[in-house]
Amino acid sequence: MKGANFVFGQTIEAEGAGEGVTRKVLAYNDDLMLCELHFEKGAVGSLHSHPHQQISYIVSGSFEFEIGGVKKVVKAGDSLYKEPNVVHGAVCLEAGVLLDFFTPMRADFV
Repeated sequence: MKGANFVFGQTIEAEGAGEGVTRKVLAYNDDLMLCELHFEKGAVGSLHSHPHQQISYIVSGSFEFEIGGVKKVVKAGDSLYKEPNVVHGAVCLEAGVLLDFFTPMRADFV
């Protein structure tokens, strides 16, 4: 919820963000956004780019991420940085949850 000091995840309805992927937009303002994504095993976050800086934190599961042509497997406790306009995407190897932080916020998500 934009500008809210407290955002309770159980009150936010998840939206489809691709086959096998759901997303909750959590706390955000014009400069910063937090999203929670749930991936089923085998779900794909297609290669894409955007003008936002992004950090992803792996809460659970296992993913093969590609960032700027480099592929690596990441697991719970790992994090990733994607600079603006760099091509990136992921394949979920083991069902899991990601937290994505964006700056500025993703207006296309609200």
